[in-house]
Amino acid sequence: MNQADVSKLMSQLRIAVRPNKRNLKNPDGPEGRLLKLRKTVTALVKHERIELFYNRADEARGYAELLISNAIRHGDRHKATMELADYWLLEKQLVHKLFKVLVPRYENYNVSYTRMFKAPRDYPGIYYRKSVLELRGNPYPVLVQDNSQNRNLLHNVLLDEARKEFRREKLANLANQIAAEAEVAATTTQAVDVEKKSEENVEKTTEV
Repeated sequence: MNQADVSKLMSQLRIAVRPNKRNLKNPDGPEGRLLKLRKTVTALVKHERIELFYNRADEARGYAELLISNAIRHGDRHKATMELADYWLLEKQLVHKLFKVLVPRYENYNVSYTRMFKAPRDYPGIYYRKSVLELRGNPYPVLVQDNSQNRNLLHNVLLDEARKEFRREKLANLANQIAAEAEVAATTTQAVDVEKKSEENVEKTTEV
């Protein structure tokens, strides 16, 4: 079995999983923590963009990625995948959305299916890191400003200077080529004139 076949035996997370311990507590114990994570995954699939505390978003993101990855890999006829979707999605109509909407959207993706951004914290108040967790390809306006057309950014300034230098070099090469062609043409004209004068001198000598 080659490496390509081995990679198909299990789903691969396309996000960085940090080994840091998460200090997540819940009054109801581990069951309450899992219920919160299930509610988070359900809300993400339903709304496609949610704002919540960073720690919970970071943990729920991995489960959402795994759910979508298994749905793409095995489809809706796979018993284990259907049980996984039934567990994580508390609203059962979202199982249909998972297989009929999200799977066709992400089946050709080469990047992660989710994105997470830092959100501004509430002030004044107790500091809790907040974030925005969203599914890629959602219908909402983008959160990150497109600065690719900002002329004052360093990479755009460098690109402009590179374009100017390329044009200068191209024009200089073109000027040198024209000058060389003109020099060749002038040399050819002089050679023709010398040849004509030689022929005229030969004709005069013959007449004499």
